[in-house]
This record gives sequence, C-alpha cells and structure tokens, in this order.
Amino acid sequence: MGKLLKIIPVSDLRQDGAKILKKLKDSKEPLIITQRGRAVAVMQSVETFEQSEHDNELLRLLAKGEREIEMDEGYDLEDVLAEADRILAGKTS
Repeated sequence: MGKLLKIIPVSDLRQDGAKILKKLKDSKEPLIITQRGRAVAVMQSVETFEQSEHDNELLRLLAKGEREIEMDEGYDLEDVLAEADRILAGKTS
C-alpha cells in the first residue's frame, strides 16, 4: 500500500501558514494543497526539494550511461568515479 499524503485546503494555509510551514519542514513530507476540493499544488521543504533534485541528477547520469553503453561508447573508470564523487559531494561544477 502506498503512503498516505498529507492534504490541506488552501484556506487552512492562509489561516495558519506559519504553523503549517513548520510542520512541513519538520516532517520532510510533501503536502498537497487543495482548492475547491481539487489538488492544485504540492509543497515541500527546501531540504527535501534539494535532495530530490540531487537524486534526479544522479538518475539522469545513470540513464545517460546506459544509453552510452548501448551505443558502445564509454569513459575511463577513474573519470566516472571522480565525477560521481563530485556529484555526491554536492558540487555543481
């Protein structure tokens, strides 16, 4: 079974924004915002967003590597490991 998402109406966000933002930061779980009963947005903490972007970049690199392997292209193992270390360390250039 999938995990239950936290859902709140936009009116609650307007009325008690600071409290909701604190809970969002503490829980590290996304929050679905609804308007007129329909989901319209997703909120998440900056920390969670940055981790998600980092993970997505690693997945893009893995997919790129898979395509290069299929095309019989490749790179030196030391260069690949150095690039992976750079990305894992959070450096962007």
